[in-house]
Amino acid sequence: QLQLVESGGGLVQPGGSLRLSCAASGFTLDYYHIGWFRQAPGKEREGVSCISSSDGSTYYADSVKGRFTISRDNAKNTVYLQMNSLKPEDTAVYYCAAVRYYCSGYVRDYDYWGQGTQVTVSS
Repeated sequence: QLQLVESGGGLVQPGGSLRLSCAASGFTLDYYHIGWFRQAPGKEREGVSCISSSDGSTYYADSVKGRFTISRDNAKNTVYLQMNSLKPEDTAVYYCAAVRYYCSGYVRDYDYWGQGTQVTVSS
């Protein structure tokens, strides 16, 4: 059974850092592009970042460029999202998702989703 599991969320002060992990079970991430999304209370789920399986290209939403870094470790079947200089506006549930054919910033394009991990940025 194909499964994605996020971890690493928590409470952090503004300006702090967190590293989120997305671990795959039942399939290898080698052949999938992996995206990170987030959803704040009362808001639509929005794309944050994506990493390509084909050439390793990375993509970021304007709101996180220069602060977040996506990476992958195929040996561990895991994708990471390093989040630095966190702001209260980054507070949300963060989800990872897998798509077979191309990196996308749209929820509707993704095939598999994790359960989400809560990130709270507050003093």
